[in-house]
Amino acid sequence: MKLNNSFFYTLRENVKDEDSVSGNLLARSGMIRKNSAGVYMIMPMGYRVLNNCINIIREEMNRTGAQELLMPALIPEETYIASGRREGFGNSMFSLKDRFGKPYVLGPTHEELFAVAAGLKIHSYKDLPFNIYQFQTKFRDEARPRFGLIRVREFIMKDAYSFDKDYEGLDISYNKMFEAYKKSFDRMQIDYKIVKADTGVMGGLLSEEFQAVTDIGEDILVLCDQCNFSSNLEIAECVHTHNPSNEKHLEKEMVMTPHAKTIEEVAAFFNKKAQDFVKTLIYQADGNPIAVCVRGDHEVNETKVRKLLNASSVELASFDVVQEVTQAKVGFAGPIGLNIPIIIDNEIENMANFIVGANKTDYHYVNVNLEDFTPTHIADIRQIQEGDICPCCGGKIYFKKGIEIGNTFKLGTKYAESMNLYYSNQENQLKPVVMGSYGIGPARCMAALAEQKADEKGIAWPMNIAPYKVAIVIISNKDEQQKAYAEKLYNELLDCGIESILDDRDERPGVKFKDMDLIGIPCRITVGKKLIEGFVEFKMRNEDEVSLIRINEIVDKIKELTK
Repeated sequence: MKLNNSFFYTLRENVKDEDSVSGNLLARSGMIRKNSAGVYMIMPMGYRVLNNCINIIREEMNRTGAQELLMPALIPEETYIASGRREGFGNSMFSLKDRFGKPYVLGPTHEELFAVAAGLKIHSYKDLPFNIYQFQTKFRDEARPRFGLIRVREFIMKDAYSFDKDYEGLDISYNKMFEAYKKSFDRMQIDYKIVKADTGVMGGLLSEEFQAVTDIGEDILVLCDQCNFSSNLEIAECVHTHNPSNEKHLEKEMVMTPHAKTIEEVAAFFNKKAQDFVKTLIYQADGNPIAVCVRGDHEVNETKVRKLLNASSVELASFDVVQEVTQAKVGFAGPIGLNIPIIIDNEIENMANFIVGANKTDYHYVNVNLEDFTPTHIADIRQIQEGDICPCCGGKIYFKKGIEIGNTFKLGTKYAESMNLYYSNQENQLKPVVMGSYGIGPARCMAALAEQKADEKGIAWPMNIAPYKVAIVIISNKDEQQKAYAEKLYNELLDCGIESILDDRDERPGVKFKDMDLIGIPCRITVGKKLIEGFVEFKMRNEDEVSLIRINEIVDKIKELTK
């Protein structure tokens, strides 16, 4: 591309309404432009980067034998009602009506339609297995769009779906996709971790996430300092950190604790540590109040509670509900005397003579033990913490932040049963098809790379992701020899299939250099005064050294670097 008279621009100043490094640099480099909250224009330079990510993913998908198609984005709402997911998506699904009043939605994901499409082929076990996929725009009404392309309302997703006759077949299909994902992210040179995750609204048997490691990631990755254990914070298993107490159980006693209702305030009142307390939080599971108890220095993991109860939603109860359940002001809840289900973390089994709220304003119980109340469930319901013991090897847990760039699900028969997708087996019996689902966000890959490859100059894209591989910068447009040679070199590189920029703008050299660094072109060739001696200057984007290369050697050098 010749920059003079082309659609090319950069911004000198940081963009005020971008709250991430990647969002700011992608906007400054003229690759994206915010249209509204969570909705972006992808400009020509950014579109090339995005397509480079897409092409890598497509190549790896095709190598597995998967076939590409394209589904509609406008979908009858009844499709999601039939699968039982309309309520689960709730307000995050964009909905509308056509001129006849029929309700439609903008597709947030496409499991249902792929099940319908698969039914056109599947009749017998002989029709399985196969895998079909698409690159399609998805729409989700995010409550808090942020971080540039990372949390948006409109985005392109690569979603694939495998169809098998049994779970053994699903394992094979799943592993193919899993390996294709690893190859895709490796080729993009993304620093990522693979973690177990909650299946969420997708449902199914297993979910694993591919998380790009960055400082602004929205997800917390739980990792071990000694083994390869990795998990999403939502489902990370906790192990007991203390042995059972051998203290003699004392008689419980109600103590007045005026103006002390937080753990910190009550700890100070009794001159005790937070781990000597059990805090009780009142939640609502599918609208019904429950009490959840964890040690004073621990936090509740709501995902674990939801899965334990097989509930659709678990959320903290309102102040009014808390006061109705406990007959006390907020801050004095405890498990003794409650007439609602009581769920306690299994760490509490190791405790003795602990302190709890008394369900009476300004009062707490001391010397409480498990025999003083009856829990409905005792389970691992707490949030894992840094420094905890690894559930696999006994090492120490530490956290990293991550951006989810891909996920894989073993869906099982959930969607096949809801969408009536069956096949006849060898005994001529009808059996539900076993499905897998696999998603990648190409724009998130682009944003994750921008985060990981950012420096003080701009974005240092990997060679196979950069919008162009080479930038040829003319120092003086008034020098006809420089212009003629730059044009000749540009055409030679194009003839070799090497995507290049010719910066023939009437700008100062410093401006041109800064722009090429900002947009992240890996190789820069400067055509200047040394041309009369048969040399051009050469510099790699991620190196400081500038070298002189003979003009009869520069094309071979570029071929070697970009092959």
